[in-house]
Amino acid sequence: MKAILLREHGTSGGFSPGEVPDPEVCAGQVLVEVAASSVNPVDYKIRQGLLPVGPELPGILHGDLAGKVKQVGEGVDGFEEGDEVYGCVGGFKGLPGVLSEYALADARLLSRKPRNLSMVEAAALPLVGITAWNALVDRAQAQRGDKVLVQAACGGVGHVALQLAKALGAEVHATASDDRKIEVGLGLGADRMINYRKTEVEQYMERETAGKGYDVVFDTVGGNCLDDSFRAARIGGTVVSIAARSTHNLTPVHLKSLSLHVVFMLLPILRDEGREKHGEILGKLRRLAEEGKLKPLLHEEVFDFQDVGRAHELLESGNAMGKVALRANW
Repeated sequence: MKAILLREHGTSGGFSPGEVPDPEVCAGQVLVEVAASSVNPVDYKIRQGLLPVGPELPGILHGDLAGKVKQVGEGVDGFEEGDEVYGCVGGFKGLPGVLSEYALADARLLSRKPRNLSMVEAAALPLVGITAWNALVDRAQAQRGDKVLVQAACGGVGHVALQLAKALGAEVHATASDDRKIEVGLGLGADRMINYRKTEVEQYMERETAGKGYDVVFDTVGGNCLDDSFRAARIGGTVVSIAARSTHNLTPVHLKSLSLHVVFMLLPILRDEGREKHGEILGKLRRLAEEGKLKPLLHEEVFDFQDVGRAHELLESGNAMGKVALRANW
C-alpha cells in the first residue's frame, strides 16, 4: 500500500512517499481505510527525534485518523465492514501510524465517527478530545456551577476543553493572545474571554471572580502559564496541566491547598493498559458532537498527506488557528 514515510529524524524534509506491505489483521484489530488525519505536537516532536516513543525508521507517523472499516479481526464486536470510525491508534513503537492507505487499529481505541462531522473534522478530535476529557471529567470532575478557566482557548486541546466544560454546565472563561482569537473563543461558547497579554492574572481574577479565583484551571500551555494557573485558582481549587515538563515553585499550590493533576493521554496506548477507556470517551464525544455541543476548530488550510511536512511546519510555527488537518489524496 502507499504510505508517507519518515526516513530520518530532523526537519520536515524527512518525509517522502513510499510503499509498504499491506497490513495483516489479527484478533482484536480493525483494518481502516484512512480518509483523514491531523497533526499534534507529539507528531512533530517524534519527527524531530525529541521523543523516544516513535516507530523505527523508515516509519509511518501520526495517530489521529478517521476512515472506513475495511476488515474486522477475530473477536471484535461493535464494528463491521463499512462503518465510519475515528480514533487515535498509533504512530509509536510497535504501532504503525496512519499516513497510509490503510491502518491497523486496536478496536478498543476506536469509536464510530460522529454522523454530522466530515472525515477531516472527525480526524481532528481524538487526541485532543480524549485529553480534554481526561483533564476536565476524569481529573478535575468539573460540573454544573463550577467556574472554569481554560488557558489558550484556540489551541488544539483548548478549543475542545472550552466546549466540553460548557457542555458539563460550567461557567467557562478562557484566555487568548489577540482580538481575533477572542472572537473565536466567544463563538465557541465561552462566557468570558481574556486577553492574557493585556491583563494580569490578578486583574482578571478581581474582575471576573471578585478576587476569589477559579474552581478549575486547565493549563494547556505549560511554562509560565502553569504558574499563572496556580495564581488564578481559588483556595482549594483544582489545576490540571498537560505540559508540566518544567521546574516550578509549588509554594502557591501549598498555600492555597490546591489539587494539581497532570494528564498524559498517550499512556494507555503506549502501555496497552486501559485502552478501552479511549474508545468509551470517543463514544461520549461523538454524542456531544451529534448534539451540536462539540465541533472541531480547523485551521483554514487542509493539507494532503503528501504535504505533511508543510503541515508540521505550520503547527510548529504557532500560527495555526485550531487543529491542522490532512486528507488522504493518493
